[in-house]
Amino acid sequence: MLVTAMAILLLSACGSNNDASSKSSGGNGGTKASGDKIYIPIISKGFQHQFWQAVKSGAEKAATEFNVEITFEGPETEAQVDKQIEMLQAALDKKPSAIGFAALDSQASIPLLQKAKDAGIPVIAFDSGVDSDIPLTTASTDNVAAAALAADKMAELIGGTGEIGVIVHDQTSVTGVNRRDGFVNRIKEKYPDIKIVDIQYGGGDHLKSTDLAKAMMQAHPNLKGFFGSNEGSAVGIINAVTELKKEGQITIIGFDSGKAQIDAIKSGVMAGAITQNPVGIGYETVKAAVEAIRGEKVESTIDTGFYYYDKTNIENDEIKAVLYE
Repeated sequence: MLVTAMAILLLSACGSNNDASSKSSGGNGGTKASGDKIYIPIISKGFQHQFWQAVKSGAEKAATEFNVEITFEGPETEAQVDKQIEMLQAALDKKPSAIGFAALDSQASIPLLQKAKDAGIPVIAFDSGVDSDIPLTTASTDNVAAAALAADKMAELIGGTGEIGVIVHDQTSVTGVNRRDGFVNRIKEKYPDIKIVDIQYGGGDHLKSTDLAKAMMQAHPNLKGFFGSNEGSAVGIINAVTELKKEGQITIIGFDSGKAQIDAIKSGVMAGAITQNPVGIGYETVKAAVEAIRGEKVESTIDTGFYYYDKTNIENDEIKAVLYE
């Protein structure tokens, strides 16, 4: 009798383990220890900007819809590549079902992402991809096209001639490189009378970007315009122009949204900006992860769209839906 009872208990335990592993990808044990839900950690490029909070809200919306458990984290600043790598390692140690990752450095994370692939953990890139085919897809804005549109708007507003400066959040992430090159190349190709006098990198930090923009204005007193490649870069430019009392003299085109940029556009300090669809980015990242876990086909790229907004359309329903404060 005792032997029979033990055998029944052993069979029951084996059946429970099989049920748990069927909810993860490739039998990698990707359910969270605290429950039966599929677990998907999301590692972003940062946490402090309102943009990332909007991405987080989209990811949480998808997590609720698809009944999965997520965590969302990122380093304190977008210059902390090493900290982000540590977060990625910690996430992989939990043996998740899939992982969402927005790389601060397009190459530094590749060894860890290869470990994820070898372990059967699908990788979904978002916002910034990596120099590798390891991610099954990347949910992001077409940053080259978006920055090119920003260049067209700049040229239109300054009359197709003059000196301009560029503040970029970094030169290691795909978004930083693509937004810089999309803007710079469009100016060079279409507007020969516009001169880009300097390109500086502020790490997405508004204080550092403020100092860089002020230095650029002082070195180039005839500067007619600035392009800021993300929220922190643009806010830094706004601050610099305001502190040096150059409002109305320098045209500012930004990227992303946030209260400071929205207020600057409404007040006339900033001419306009490109907004992404951050809620959509977060949602599509989790959705793609769930599809990968289920063994469904995932498109190689997920274009989440972009819009240009200024005083003329900032109150339109289509624009208001993708702005965030």
